[in-house]
Amino acid sequence: MSRLAVLLLIFGLAGCGGSPPPQATDVGRPMRIVSLDYCADQYVLKLADREQILAISPDAVKPFSYMRETAQSVPTVRPIAENILILKPDLIVRSYGGGPNAGAFFERAGVPVLQVGWTSNLGRSGPGSIPDLIGHMADGLGQGARGEALVAEFTARLDALEQRSEGGAALYMTSSGVTTGSGSLIHEMLLKAGYENFESRPGWHAIPLERLAYEQPDLIAAAFFGRGDTARDAWSPMKHPVARHQITDKPVVPLDGAWTACGAWFILDAVEALAEGAAQ
Repeated sequence: MSRLAVLLLIFGLAGCGGSPPPQATDVGRPMRIVSLDYCADQYVLKLADREQILAISPDAVKPFSYMRETAQSVPTVRPIAENILILKPDLIVRSYGGGPNAGAFFERAGVPVLQVGWTSNLGRSGPGSIPDLIGHMADGLGQGARGEALVAEFTARLDALEQRSEGGAALYMTSSGVTTGSGSLIHEMLLKAGYENFESRPGWHAIPLERLAYEQPDLIAAAFFGRGDTARDAWSPMKHPVARHQITDKPVVPLDGAWTACGAWFILDAVEALAEGAAQ
């Protein structure tokens, strides 16, 4: 017997032992939502009513979870198929939780899946933008009006940011000595804050030590996430004196790890912090 067949049997037997799971309301609102990873948790905790939420991921309360305070009283479940199906959810929300095939697996088991899309677009609208993603998630959770309100707040904050002056070049640095150029949400974050990205190469790379020896950014966006200004890895570029010079002699804006952990509305907390750094 295949694993799917076994799980469907478990799911069916679980349903025989009690009342059926609550159905969606007359407005199509799911009432037994299970979230499989902390990116999905953020949207569920922000947009859904508490009574809609059956369980969230164990990472929802971690320091890198923006909605960690709201998550404190909500039950958690590990993203294991058996553990999830036994709960009889009427909607599963995921970004990456459960592995690459989880979405198709749960849909074959008869459970709808709401997928959190990937975004690196900080624009006001359009396919793949954060406002578009908010709307997609809110509609899937049966909370369209709440999503519209969050999009309105997001775009108003973007409008305010565009009144800021330019701040020169900024270098994003992590405790492991990694930075990023175009094609990432971090790159868009720096641009929206009024900076040029000091990293000229697209994608993720080690910080450019050779370039830093003769050319300097105006500001450091420091994503050390509570780990101090060094990494545990003895071979990290952050151990190099040229890298250390950046965080001791340049203006530094520390970034909360929860601001940039997922593509969501709270990336603007990081943008606003950087924009304030440019104004000083």
